[in-house]
Amino acid sequence: MAAKRKKQGFEQQLAQLEQLVQELESGELELEEGVKRYRSGVELLKSLNGSLSLAGQQVEELTATLQKELAQLEQGEGSGADD
Repeated sequence: MAAKRKKQGFEQQLAQLEQLVQELESGELELEEGVKRYRSGVELLKSLNGSLSLAGQQVEELTATLQKELAQLEQGEGSGADD
C-alpha cells in the first residue's frame, strides 16, 4: 500500500486523509474497521509529512541558490558602476 501512496499526489493523499478523519469522527465504524482506518491515516500522515519535509528542503536550496546569484549580480554591478 505504501508504493501506491508514492504514486498519489500530495493533494490526493490529503483528501484521502480528510475522508478517513471524517469516517473516524462519525463514530459509525466497527472497532476493527476503525483501527484499520486509523492505521491507514497514520501511514498517510507519515507520507504527507515526508512530502512536506522534502518540499521544504527544496525551497531552502532554491532560496540559497537565488541569494548567491543575486549577491553575484550585485557584486558585478558594483564593480562596473564606477567605470
